[in-house]
Amino acid sequence: ESARNFANKVWNASRFVLMNLDSREDIRTGELTLPDQWILSRFQKAVQEVSQHMEEGDFGLAASKIYDFAWSEFCDWYIELSKGRLTGEDETAKRNARAVLLYVLEGLLKLLHPFMPFLTEEVYQYLPGKEGMLILASWPQLRPEFDFAKEERQMEGLMEIIRSIRNLRSEM
Repeated sequence: ESARNFANKVWNASRFVLMNLDSREDIRTGELTLPDQWILSRFQKAVQEVSQHMEEGDFGLAASKIYDFAWSEFCDWYIELSKGRLTGEDETAKRNARAVLLYVLEGLLKLLHPFMPFLTEEVYQYLPGKEGMLILASWPQLRPEFDFAKEERQMEGLMEIIRSIRNLRSEM
């Protein structure tokens, strides 16, 4: 049941991203917002940890890391934070949100492929600018320009404030 719910979450997140894309756009690091920098930095860490677990043959930890990143960070936080920019008037903000969403989704599909090949291959075929089949695509590479340690800490602080407010609201 948990795996089914996760597959459904990935499918719906993919549909949302694809619904908001027109074409493949490059990420412009000088125009990134704090949430953009946070998710790119978190994705870098996820790639690093998943790669290490896979190399060590610890597939359970690799799958757990992908699950946590996809569900909690990408779907529950970043996609929700990007919705306002995608429907707003600022074209630069829209372009950046779309570029980051596509970059992270494509990378997430590559990380997930060894565990959920049928789902990831199906979604991958709809990505703009994709080349061939996902099974033949290269593993996500670390990109030093997407390491935003300071911004990641700032965003974590902001997320903690939001969680506290939500908890207070639910208690009232």
